[in-house]
Amino acid sequence: MPYRSPLDDPQTAAHAWARYRRLMRGMFLLTTAIVIVALALLYREVGMVSVHFFIATALGIGAAMLLMSALMGLVFLSSGTGHDEAVEQADEAIHPKPEDFQ
Repeated sequence: MPYRSPLDDPQTAAHAWARYRRLMRGMFLLTTAIVIVALALLYREVGMVSVHFFIATALGIGAAMLLMSALMGLVFLSSGTGHDEAVEQADEAIHPKPEDFQ
């Protein structure tokens, strides 16, 4: 018997993905602000070293923060919609726990 995820429902999925996009928009704005502050602090402390240093710093901070927020957003999406429970039920149906045999 196939277990259906709540994300299979178009309305639930649309709501969950809209919330994910809203989270990513907010994290993009926060990341942009943090990159600007970090670059300003670096410039204040070390002066103008090389433009490549500032580009690499901005890309490193930005990519790391956006990747972390994207992955955590997917965790929140999966957990918040009940998708995790549906997967656990399907997994338990296929692979029963050892204590079920006692």
